[in-house]
Amino acid sequence: MTENLATPVASEEPLEVSAEAATEAAAEAPSQAPPSAPSEAPSPAPSETAAVVSPAEPLQAEQTEQTEQAGPPVKKDRRVLRAVLRWTAATVVFATVCAAATYGITEMRRTDVPGLATASDGRWTYPEVQLPPLPSGSPSPFAEANKAGVHYADLRKLLLPAPKGATADKALRGADGWLPKKDFLAAYASKEDRDHVDQLLTDYALRHIAARGWTTPDGTHTRIYLLRFDTAAVVDELQRDEFTSWDFPRFELRGAASMHSDEVFAGVAQFDDIDRYAYTETKPYGAEEVRQAYLAAGDTLGLVVQSHKGSARAIPFQQTVVLQSQLLG
Repeated sequence: MTENLATPVASEEPLEVSAEAATEAAAEAPSQAPPSAPSEAPSPAPSETAAVVSPAEPLQAEQTEQTEQAGPPVKKDRRVLRAVLRWTAATVVFATVCAAATYGITEMRRTDVPGLATASDGRWTYPEVQLPPLPSGSPSPFAEANKAGVHYADLRKLLLPAPKGATADKALRGADGWLPKKDFLAAYASKEDRDHVDQLLTDYALRHIAARGWTTPDGTHTRIYLLRFDTAAVVDELQRDEFTSWDFPRFELRGAASMHSDEVFAGVAQFDDIDRYAYTETKPYGAEEVRQAYLAAGDTLGLVVQSHKGSARAIPFQQTVVLQSQLLG
């Protein structure tokens, strides 16, 4: 029997036609379709149909594989968490204690801190000092408008007050706070010196003397004399030519036979408007040591004397002279 060539032959493998081949075949085919109705193309066998996989399926498969490999989730160790909390709490408590201790140390005085306390250098505790008010319209002693350097304030109120715990020297109070000239002259040792100073005070027109004295519990005796004259020029000449020199005072005080310049005092605070001449007793001295200083401050000549059995400490003397200088300034 003759085979029908028009019958399509089913091949065992599907044919793959490229886009170029399909184009060429379409060009070669006749322009008119055959009269007979096209037969339905045979449905591909299930085994020959390519499996279609959605894009999400590979991702889900990969995640499932990773989850299986990772295994079940690991639970946090509560013991580690508790240890962290304990150390955090301890750190906070330690920082708080350190901050409180630091604040307490900074608020304490040096003498109250164990290991840092230092012995006192001998300074005295003075009450709060304030300058007395000036009369209305009066300039200060070293103001530019005050050419004569006059202290218009009450001279008695310019005296340094006694430190706390000291006993006042009643002999220096005088009448109404003014000391008689003879009581001041009694501070000098020889009659010759007393007579000489007396004449100088008369010649330079002394107006009045204010004085104050005290004895501290350690036995140190302090005396302060303020002598007022008419002008600063009078005081400068009297101090420079009669009472002082760079090496020693010109008049000997009682109990101070030999005096010399206090070189240690040279480094202590000096005021521009006040001339200071400080002296200390030369060794060997007698039963007590005497220190003294003259202050030329405007129209006022000051004398500070301090003595103590055995030796007179330098710090209280320097402190007293500096504070008295501030009041005169």
